[in-house]
Amino acid sequence: MWFVFALGSALFAALTSILAKVGIDGVNSTLATAIRTVVVLAFAWAIVLGKKEGGDWKKMTRRDAVLLVLSGITTGASWLCYYRALQTGRASVVVPIDKCSMLFAVALSGIFLKEKQPRRSLLALALVVAGTFMIALA
Repeated sequence: MWFVFALGSALFAALTSILAKVGIDGVNSTLATAIRTVVVLAFAWAIVLGKKEGGDWKKMTRRDAVLLVLSGITTGASWLCYYRALQTGRASVVVPIDKCSMLFAVALSGIFLKEKQPRRSLLALALVVAGTFMIALA
């Protein structure tokens, strides 16, 4: 069961990256961080207010806000899966599988952002994923 939660953590972490990338378009990154990271809300808002970047709120579109909220939800889902996987599985195995978020992020960036990856990068990614599963199955 820990394996499912570890993979869930990786998938949600990848979604977090993609939604934030799309949602942050035209929004100050510090303000976007405050919206996305509800768990550290007080800290993020302290940065926004301390840097006097709160005025960027007016530049945010409804689309930006929705995508940043979705990014925050996927962050929470990732953390829930990660801690559940850690609770029931070995950290030395769960942590590397969590890093498979790279695979999901590359795939999702290709699908949603139309980003192209050179063959060399895809080969490197395949080797990292293969190595991750070698660790997990050892």
